[in-house]
Amino acid sequence: MKKIVSLVISAAMLLSALCVTGCAKDEGVPMTGEEIYVYNWGEYISNGDDGSLDTNKQFEKETGIKVHYLNFSSNEEMYAKIKSGSMTVDVIIPSDYMISQMIRENMLEKLDFNNIPNFENIDEKFRKPAFDPTGEYSVPYTWGCTAIFYDSRYVDAADVDENSWDLLWNEKYAGKVLMFNNQRDAFGVAEAKLGYSLNSENQEELEACYQELVKQVPVVKGGYYGDEIFDKMESGEALIAPYYNGDLLMLQESNEYIKGYIPPHANTFIDSMCIPTCCQNKSAAEKYIDFMCREDIALANTEYIGYASPMSCVVEQLDEEATGAFFYPSDEKLAECEVFYVLSDETNAFLSQKWEDLMNQSK
Repeated sequence: MKKIVSLVISAAMLLSALCVTGCAKDEGVPMTGEEIYVYNWGEYISNGDDGSLDTNKQFEKETGIKVHYLNFSSNEEMYAKIKSGSMTVDVIIPSDYMISQMIRENMLEKLDFNNIPNFENIDEKFRKPAFDPTGEYSVPYTWGCTAIFYDSRYVDAADVDENSWDLLWNEKYAGKVLMFNNQRDAFGVAEAKLGYSLNSENQEELEACYQELVKQVPVVKGGYYGDEIFDKMESGEALIAPYYNGDLLMLQESNEYIKGYIPPHANTFIDSMCIPTCCQNKSAAEKYIDFMCREDIALANTEYIGYASPMSCVVEQLDEEATGAFFYPSDEKLAECEVFYVLSDETNAFLSQKWEDLMNQSK
């Protein structure tokens, strides 16, 4: 239903735009002929739905630079397309470990912070993260933790243990459980369940994680997913899924019975804005990043997507329901969590082979 409504709204906006173009002078800066391509996660920006600000349209209005906006469903998908040269984009918003890998492979441009004055809004603790220790390649966008979502109408309260990942393996809900469709997040869940580091390079431990994921196959029954969680959880087709905590409020808009919790040793992540070396318009890309760091724009994005902001000036303006412990976990809770770091080529190759084996098992 949300997609149908969005299409109707989009059609209405298009007609309105045509009328404005044909009947009156357009407001804002005239289009300059410049353009940028932005590559981001799905459902991860304020887009004009439900009365929200259309961030990209606002940028176009203020700068005259056309934004082509594209989505990816996993860090690995984004990386593969840029690495292969099949996609040329100007701004990307990957997660921490992928940023580290792209820095190592010389796939990112150093940023000119003279062109990003709104960077001053970013809290100090987010400015030089471990995955970008010099702080030269990335600007934090949002942060969060992996969580487990469940439909409280059909999942027995007795089966929900917030100190365990076992719900994702519960055979009672076979065929109604979803799982991540990328190897890093999926193995991360298994590592957390077994008490291993989320950055383990021990092949015996990784083999044990693989076997744990094999045990889960009959419960998941092919339900490996990305952004499909929104349709499947909202419709009730799926009852249980791991995903990112910031999506809870959006899911609850369509299904108020969805609840969530952050199990022990979960992954905590920072998604950041970067400029890949394939960029065709670096100055416009930096202008876009600066725009996204502006307080009013960052607030609009944070209010719409629900993820934690790295800007205290934004957090202070959010409603109480959006700043609870589920969205902004305590320092004690975060101490239990772990950030993904870039792994060695040998470990990545091992995981890729195990992931391929798992996908074959799930067919």
